[in-house]
Amino acid sequence: MVFPIKWSKPPMAHRQHLRRLLSSAAARAAAQIPAWRVPMSSGTSAQSARIRELARLGRLLEAREVFDAMPDHDIIAWKSMIFAYCNNGMPDAARSLADMISGGNLRTGTILLSGYARAGRVRDARRVFDEMPVRNTVAWNAMVTCYVQNGDITLARRLFDAMPSRDVSSWNTMLTGYCHSRQMVDARNLFQKMPERNMVSWTVMISGYILIEQHGKAWDMFRTMHYEGVPPEQPNLVSVLSAISHLGNLNILESIHALVHKTGFERDVVIGTAILNVYTRGVSMLDTAVKFFEGMIERNEYTWSTMIAALSQSGRIDDAIAIYQRDPLKSVPSRTAMLTGLARCGRINLARTLFDQIPRPNIVSWNAMITGYMQNEMVDEAEELFNRMPFRNTISWAGMIAGYAQNARSEEALVLLQVLHRKGMLPSLSSLTSSFFACSNIEALETGKQVHSLAVKAGCQFNSYVCNSLITMYAKCRHIGFVRQIFDRMEVKDTVSYNSYITALVQNSMLEEARDTFNKMPSRDVVSWTTIISAYAQVDQGNEAVEIFRSMLQDHTLPSSPILTILLGVGGNLGASKLGQQIHTVAVKLGMDSGLIVANALISMYFKCVSEDSLKIFHSMEERDIFTWNTVITGYAQHGLGREAIGVYRQMESAGVLPNEVTFVGLLHACSHSGLVDEGRKFFKSMSSDYGLTPLLEHYACMVDLLGRAGDVQGAEQFIYDMPIEPDAVIWSALLGACKIHKNVEISRRAAEKLFSIEPSNAGNYVMLSNIYSSQGMWDEVAKVRKLMKEQGVNKEPGCSWMQIKNRMHSFVTGDEEHEQIHDIYATLRELYTLLKATGYVPDTEFVLHDIDEEQKESSLMYHSEKLAVAYGLLVTPKGLPIQIMKNLRICGDCHTFIKFVSHVTKREIDIRDGNRFHHFRDGNCSCGDFW
Repeated sequence: MVFPIKWSKPPMAHRQHLRRLLSSAAARAAAQIPAWRVPMSSGTSAQSARIRELARLGRLLEAREVFDAMPDHDIIAWKSMIFAYCNNGMPDAARSLADMISGGNLRTGTILLSGYARAGRVRDARRVFDEMPVRNTVAWNAMVTCYVQNGDITLARRLFDAMPSRDVSSWNTMLTGYCHSRQMVDARNLFQKMPERNMVSWTVMISGYILIEQHGKAWDMFRTMHYEGVPPEQPNLVSVLSAISHLGNLNILESIHALVHKTGFERDVVIGTAILNVYTRGVSMLDTAVKFFEGMIERNEYTWSTMIAALSQSGRIDDAIAIYQRDPLKSVPSRTAMLTGLARCGRINLARTLFDQIPRPNIVSWNAMITGYMQNEMVDEAEELFNRMPFRNTISWAGMIAGYAQNARSEEALVLLQVLHRKGMLPSLSSLTSSFFACSNIEALETGKQVHSLAVKAGCQFNSYVCNSLITMYAKCRHIGFVRQIFDRMEVKDTVSYNSYITALVQNSMLEEARDTFNKMPSRDVVSWTTIISAYAQVDQGNEAVEIFRSMLQDHTLPSSPILTILLGVGGNLGASKLGQQIHTVAVKLGMDSGLIVANALISMYFKCVSEDSLKIFHSMEERDIFTWNTVITGYAQHGLGREAIGVYRQMESAGVLPNEVTFVGLLHACSHSGLVDEGRKFFKSMSSDYGLTPLLEHYACMVDLLGRAGDVQGAEQFIYDMPIEPDAVIWSALLGACKIHKNVEISRRAAEKLFSIEPSNAGNYVMLSNIYSSQGMWDEVAKVRKLMKEQGVNKEPGCSWMQIKNRMHSFVTGDEEHEQIHDIYATLRELYTLLKATGYVPDTEFVLHDIDEEQKESSLMYHSEKLAVAYGLLVTPKGLPIQIMKNLRICGDCHTFIKFVSHVTKREIDIRDGNRFHHFRDGNCSCGDFW
């Protein structure tokens, strides 16, 4: 395997020779032990047990040394060593050892087959199966299990049907395959045909329904078993308790609790722990869980660790510590649960102290500590611990590779994959999927193709997890052809597969095909709905997103927090306050309104819809994060309330919350829209001097806008030339906008030239320069700009305004002739013009870009989209009711003056959100103070 990147020296240099040493050991064994039929037993059980123990700990080198040191090898020793290799992801080494046994052995062949199956190498497993001279039912079952484990249910059923004889395990294996692949109709049909059922059969069916989240059917299956007189046993009691945990029905829990007592399982610590787990699933039942825990007759290490984990996961870390301190054994699982909880809540140093106190940490503890470091973005510490591990399993490697990928160190993730491969070990499914994620992060298409080849070599290229990751990777790398190829060739497509494919299509701007695929899905989960709703929201098709949401509710699928957040964003962007209020109501009914993500989205939506409810929500929040504060600061900035934004920032400082880059973008915008030049300069300087934040292009653009709006156009231009980074189009556009406000023709030419070079297809830049020329009567220059636009094939974006009246959106474009009441709107406008002129309104014709007479200019100004929207609002809403309008472009000066007069004469509150900020017109004045 060759990667087109430079590989650094791998970690754990002192164990780089593991494969070489194992190979040498194998060679020595081959020299010492000729191919023979080994005795069934030669009294080597102690050494075989030692081999199995070392293998369990992942210490294969030591296990092989014990094996090689044995004077005689019976079949138990051979099987133990072969199993050790298979169970640690080294089936090829197991195969080499198995080949030393003359004539093979049915049991070792089955172990080897299962080892290849566990590694996802289906073809190698089938090769072992086909080469077996004799096959019993166990071998057939192992091969069926291989297909089942790797998601190929079609071949599993074909082999099952070809079996010369079957036992109940054969039926259960096929049943498991259907259940794992979520084909519960086929599973039910097979279950009903079974000539004999055992407890495993019932348990598998219950678990299958749990897998597809049909927990009611799982409970029904258990009741059917009970009615048929089959006494429950520990496994299916544990399974049905898992279903009950999702039903949220305390009556059912009480009935199963009574059955546990009736059948004599009340002292069974495993079942007791399962009941405890039901209580811990809901935060609202956590106190009940603690009460049940306190009343348990027997507790084991998993009872304690379950209680500790539940408390820590719900944020009650101090209560978790209190339970841990009472644990008389403080077993490794309890310690591991405690350090996991500490790491999750950011107390990583305490977690490390606890880890260091474990006398003999097992591999789960090592992996948990490494995961904790990765969760806290302490990658170097995780790496140091990984290098110190006395032994590793596939989870250790997978955890490190995933940690690198998730912490923006994707190249190192791929380096570690190479190290794993060089050690002769094929990566686990988790390592492969994390590697594909790493390739996605850095869009490393060629490297991704080679990791794909490694998946093929491992024989798991058709595994659903691998395929889903491949779809995501190739989509991020913009290789939609490979995406389609993989999806079409998948033999088993689950909901995750469809979701991945839909996401891939959306990322590649193929919305129609994505919708078609969504409509054809055999079943959908909340992720499916989230993906398609988000897709329509992202392309500004908010109405369609809302319609899909309604379909989702009709489908009896409860929305998640991300869906509510997306729809609140749609309501805010459209200025559709009633839609936002409806989504708010849904959030309240589902108990999601107090969650941080939804609460932050509510604040943003209400700010955009000009509602004071934004501040009510903010003040009622018990918990706030940096996004909360940033949302309020940005909201005030959009409304031109600079002093208020600064006041919230001071509150944030007092609360001990550190600002980030977004905070300062909001503050600088607020200062810019309020003319607070000195304050803006101080904040810009504070970024780096007080908080060590490097200003980004957005911050420089805000400063140019701040200086330019305040009239220092030359200073703004010099600021750009003094920047340590290359200015982008946003920065030059801010300068050009300042030139328009202050009619600076000379600097506007220079700024426009830069913009025409950077983004020659942006019509707004040409229009802005043309506005500057027309305001100075420079009609020849206006003509030149228009000619340049024509040569470049650039068309001006039409002005559009919209408003919501009685749950319906009404939109208007300049010179609109399409609206159903357009004649009434025009008549209202003409009446307004007559009335306003009598009170002192004079149309400002400098905003007309054509060299025509004054009367034509006035007529042109009359039909701007925001004026049409204002007239319609006055026409159809009761007197005194506020009018809210959205506009895609910046409001022109004449419309701004016109609406000030309208608000004075009609005594209406008029709010307009243009492409730049909010304008609140009250009694002839605007909140912007004519500074926008």
